[in-house]
Amino acid sequence: MKNAKTGPLLYGFLVAVLAASIFPLYYSFIVASKDNSVLGEKVPPLVPGGNLVENITRVFDTVDFWLAMQNSFIVASSVAISNVVLGTLAGFAFARLRFKGRDSLFLVVLGTAMVPTQLGVIPLYMLMSDLDWYGTLQAVIVPVLIGSFAVFWMRQACEETVPFELIEAARVDGCSVLRTFWHVGFPAVRPQAAVLGMFTFMTAWNDFFWPLIVLDPNDSPTVQVALSTLASGYYTDYSLMLAGASIAVLPVIALFVLLSRQIVGGIMQGAVKG
Repeated sequence: MKNAKTGPLLYGFLVAVLAASIFPLYYSFIVASKDNSVLGEKVPPLVPGGNLVENITRVFDTVDFWLAMQNSFIVASSVAISNVVLGTLAGFAFARLRFKGRDSLFLVVLGTAMVPTQLGVIPLYMLMSDLDWYGTLQAVIVPVLIGSFAVFWMRQACEETVPFELIEAARVDGCSVLRTFWHVGFPAVRPQAAVLGMFTFMTAWNDFFWPLIVLDPNDSPTVQVALSTLASGYYTDYSLMLAGASIAVLPVIALFVLLSRQIVGGIMQGAVKG
């Protein structure tokens, strides 16, 4: 009887949390489908309007949003793939390979996470200028090809899912370190790698601070820089801005749907082990 009473309450609570999480995104879509007069209404509307196509057209007429989407996709995809590959290799090495100074080097990697991003902006900008990379996408991609979070995440994944026995068996069979990683290590941590790829892609896609500094907003903008252009000016057109934001969030949702099985598998695997 106790479980019968707590079951509906739990599901009702989860539904309420889901509705509260989705409502801001839904209301952004509502405003994007109307004009700015909707903001002056006493009762917020809950039904989409008929101006969505017009507002989307104005987004592409105001800024080069196709170029911004393309640039953000290139940056986010490159950063996500690089962090997954390099992070998994480094995590496997720190977790399952024995070499001198391994623990000290791992502490150094973790220590880099404690350095604020803003502290390195000036020297990093000077470096990009010396390399003549200002206004190019490599200035956004190269500094974040690998991060301490990726190394830490994949090290923990390898320690939990890659047993020493399988590695020793692969070595007995004559596998090299890379073959052992590819045939033993990577298949075991594939769900966690998908979670890392999703988080890294989303972080790079939503990054605004560094692209605003190192990219020319007129020649090579990213999505977030383009959205800031839509929001700039004395008068903010919220319907126009939220129409652009609704378009910008679609690739992240599509990636989550594409990797949903791997992501849920990785989360559930960690929950069961915990």
